[in-house]
Amino acid sequence: MNTGEDMRARSDAARVKVQRMQVKLHRWAGSDPGKRFDDLFNLVCDPDFLLVAWERVGSNRGAQTPGIDQVTKETINFWVGAEEFIDHIRGLLRTDSFCPQPVRRVEIPKASGKIRQLGIPTLTDRVVQASLKLVLEPIFEADFMPSSYGFRPNRRAQDAIADIHHFAMVGYQTVLEADIKACFDRIDHTALMDQVRRRVGDKGVLALIKAFLKAGIMTRDGQLIGSKTGTPQGGILSPLLANIALNVLDEYAVTAWSERMGTSYQRQKLINNGGAPWKLIRYADDFVCLIRGTSDHAVALKVEISEVLAPLGLEFSEEKTGIVTIDEGFDFLGFTIQRRRKRGTNKSYVYTVPSQKSIKSVRSKIAQTCYRSTLHQDFSELLKRLNQILAGWANYFRHAVAKHVFGNIDNYAWQRVWSWLKKKHGRLKIRALIRGFCINGWQFATATTRFTGASTVTVTRYRYRGKNIPNPWNQQPLNPCISTG
Repeated sequence: MNTGEDMRARSDAARVKVQRMQVKLHRWAGSDPGKRFDDLFNLVCDPDFLLVAWERVGSNRGAQTPGIDQVTKETINFWVGAEEFIDHIRGLLRTDSFCPQPVRRVEIPKASGKIRQLGIPTLTDRVVQASLKLVLEPIFEADFMPSSYGFRPNRRAQDAIADIHHFAMVGYQTVLEADIKACFDRIDHTALMDQVRRRVGDKGVLALIKAFLKAGIMTRDGQLIGSKTGTPQGGILSPLLANIALNVLDEYAVTAWSERMGTSYQRQKLINNGGAPWKLIRYADDFVCLIRGTSDHAVALKVEISEVLAPLGLEFSEEKTGIVTIDEGFDFLGFTIQRRRKRGTNKSYVYTVPSQKSIKSVRSKIAQTCYRSTLHQDFSELLKRLNQILAGWANYFRHAVAKHVFGNIDNYAWQRVWSWLKKKHGRLKIRALIRGFCINGWQFATATTRFTGASTVTVTRYRYRGKNIPNPWNQQPLNPCISTG
């Protein structure tokens, strides 16, 4: 029997081997844009890749969320053991006996009142998907464009916002804010597999991807729904497959830029001929096009892009797609981006602030945490939970113009906590509440926890990284930096 130390040593060695192989795959893909990889299935079945995949699946909070077989990480650890479970999966893959199970449909309410449908694969399927991702991601990352930021290693929403801010500051004042209608549910399987085949020639891997796409969905009442299009949200492989499909849009935008707008001379010539330079910035299925022109140019661009999306089986969500100016402002990834006059001056600047929807969302979480139903909790637990909520929210927005917003959120949280205390200890007078639950005047605290709030998070300017964002498998970006002018 292996000890815990043996398992940790094996895990460390496996991570090193997987990382080295990923570096090679990424280097080979980057050095030869036309290369198709024909021997990838052995890597998917490799014990080291499966072990790293198991660890990543197990470290995710979703490991305790079962698929249709009701198996969780704890079930595996108690009844089978991690090593035996990995060996079992490898055996199924090696003997062509592996067959993905339908995903379990889970409905999550959205703030708009609509429902987001997630598909939860079984734990076995998640491990195989994670192993597939370990193999495929470094290959396709070599092809992905710098303008894509969602679900990619070392890239985050703040990079997309900084990119938008940069272009808005240099004259791109009209914005096509776009949303793809039910993107994850409508991606055409044939178009997606054609994109995968550009890099993957291994029939085993292609069959595995197709099997996951066709696995189907099991509803709450036990009805099996076939999967003719789309890749269900909730699967580990789904974001990568969506990026592979939508890379067609990114490539179109980059090609248009390099052929018609790559130099200041080309951009000026385009403007003189009645056209308008534009730049696309995408985060998953949400994207914006910044246009150095008018709303008429934006309307024409919308038609142009819709023709690019049509072969993928995708179309715009008309209710979420609009055309605005930077002076009107727009919301993207939780931020509001708008040009405003700086107080006390006649100069205008592009400001990035937390959107009203984001503020409303965090206030709702604070209210729920301090609701009457939580009065049974210990005060320390309440403060810990609030600190977690506010710290996470503030760290996401700490590069925006948000200091004043953080203060307002803290004031709201303080009022809700004070109301909670008065309900929990209704017989105590105000001075007794202050002596028992506050320090330094009005700061909530216990012997172990203090209320820190959002204001303790320092607001700093985000360092714009441009296109020079390395991934885990290279030190220098493979895609060249694009000028803006």
